[in-house]
Amino acid sequence: MTEPIIIARVIQTCLACPSQWDAWTPDGQYLYLRYRFGIGTVETHDSPDVDTWDLIDDAVLLEFGDGLASNNYDGEIGLEEFCERAGLLLADDVQRTGN
Repeated sequence: MTEPIIIARVIQTCLACPSQWDAWTPDGQYLYLRYRFGIGTVETHDSPDVDTWDLIDDAVLLEFGDGLASNNYDGEIGLEEFCERAGLLLADDVQRTGN
């Protein structure tokens, strides 16, 4: 069994359609969290600068949801629910900023 990913710092960059966050693990690994159309994804990249991202499927660490949302624009979720559904853990002293 693999260790769960812990989120130590998070910045919410969009509230809905999609709900999304920039997040970092305790060791500084950047993660992009996004929920849109009933699907949540966790991607790993070198930085939050989208111009540096490789557009390959290898960036997706995990995904949840079936895309069968009640409507095609289902893109709102809270951080706690996102983390629960993705299997991520929020550190007890998580630093939160953003919207």
